[in-house]
Amino acid sequence: MSTGAVARRLGVSPTTLRSWERRYAIGPARREPGRHRRWTPGDIARLELMCRLTADGVPPAEAARAALGGAPGARGAVASPGPPTSPGGPDALPLGAVRPECRGLSRAAVRLDAPTVAELLEGVLAEDGLVTAWEEVIAPTLHAVGRKWATAGERYVEVEHLLSWQISAALHRIRPLPEPPRSPPVLLACVPGEQHSLPIEALTAVLGQRGVPARMFGAALPAEALHDAVRRTGPHSVVLWAQSRTTADPALARSVAGIEWGLRGARTRPALLLAGPGWGADVPGPRTERLYGLRSGLAVIESLAPPRAGTGAAGAEPFAYGS
Repeated sequence: MSTGAVARRLGVSPTTLRSWERRYAIGPARREPGRHRRWTPGDIARLELMCRLTADGVPPAEAARAALGGAPGARGAVASPGPPTSPGGPDALPLGAVRPECRGLSRAAVRLDAPTVAELLEGVLAEDGLVTAWEEVIAPTLHAVGRKWATAGERYVEVEHLLSWQISAALHRIRPLPEPPRSPPVLLACVPGEQHSLPIEALTAVLGQRGVPARMFGAALPAEALHDAVRRTGPHSVVLWAQSRTTADPALARSVAGIEWGLRGARTRPALLLAGPGWGADVPGPRTERLYGLRSGLAVIESLAPPRAGTGAAGAEPFAYGS
C-alpha cells in the first residue's frame, strides 16, 4: 500500500507516518530504488500496534521500540493493566462505527498532539468539504470527547479544550467569498450564558464559503446587545444557538422575532432560527423554525435569503443539500 492509503486506513496523516519513520525508524521494511515506498502487511501491522500503544498513553518512542521488537500484528508487546474497554485502549474515545479519520483525530487529541490535530483537520476539510467533514468526522469526535468527559469526572477536559480550539482555528482559516452589495445578512449568536459556539462557527464558515453575508457574534451575547445588533444589521434571519435547556430562553426568542425596522407601512422582521439541543420541539412564535443540522440548516437559510442581484428565483445558483 502507498503511504497515503496507509494513512487513511490508520486515521493518521502521511506527515505523521514520515515523522515516525524519521524519528523512530518505523518505516517500510523494504525499498526499491527509484520507486515510491510501499508498505507490506507486516509494516502496517507494526504501525497498527504503535497506534494502539500511543492511544493507550505509551510515549511514541517506547511504542515504536515495542512495535519493532514484537512480532508483526502482536498485541502484547507492552504489558497492559487489563483488556481495553474500547478500540485503542482504555483511554480511547468511545467512537463506535465511524470513519478512520475520526479515530486518527481522537488519538491525536488524547495525546494532546496539537500539530497532528491541526493537520488532520486541514486534510479532511480540503478533501471532503466543510459540511461533510463536520457531519462525518468533526462532530462525531466532539461528541465522543463529551461522552468520555461525562463518564471520567474532570479528566479529558484538556482534550476537549485542545480539540475545540484547533477546530475553531481551522474554521477561522476558511476565507469567505466577497459579499454581494446591499444584501441583508444572517446574524448568528449564542444566547446569554451559552459558551458553546463551535456549531454556529461552522455554520458561519460554510455561509461564507457560499458568499452569504453573515454576522457572527459568538458566545454568550447579552440580550440587550443582541437586540441592538438585530436593529443595526437588519438581518433576513437570526440564528440563536443554545446547547442546553438551562440556557435556552423562549421569552428572548419571542422578543427577537418581534423586532421590526424600516419605514412605517413597510416594516420588516427577521426569520428566527433556533439551533442547538437546548431548544424544545415547539417554536415560540410565527416566522420561527428549528434547525437540526449543518446541512439541513444551510438549506433553510438559503431558502430564506433574498435573491441575489441579477438573478431571480429561476436563475438562482443551484445547490445540492441532501437529506
